[in-house]
Amino acid sequence: MFPMYRAIMDSNVNPLRALPAVQRFQIMLYLSMMWTTIFCAGAGAWLWYGELIVAHMLIVLGVLFTGLTFQSAAAQPTHRDVPVQDGTARYDDVWGG
Repeated sequence: MFPMYRAIMDSNVNPLRALPAVQRFQIMLYLSMMWTTIFCAGAGAWLWYGELIVAHMLIVLGVLFTGLTFQSAAAQPTHRDVPVQDGTARYDDVWGG
């Protein structure tokens, strides 16, 4: 169970790991807000007509959006993939990252 948790929640393990730390934080923040909204809307829909359909559709849409985000992050080249012509170090390579 722990490896599955880390594969999604740990930004050093999930497909966002190729992005700079600030972008990883921003994307993980937006994804956490999305999932919080989904579960709150699902809990609120429990007292409303069609609660099962609404909750399940929210979860499916959240999984789809998260998967598409991870897929696009894994497919994009990073700043490290583009060689520097003058041979200087990248801004994060100075710290050994």
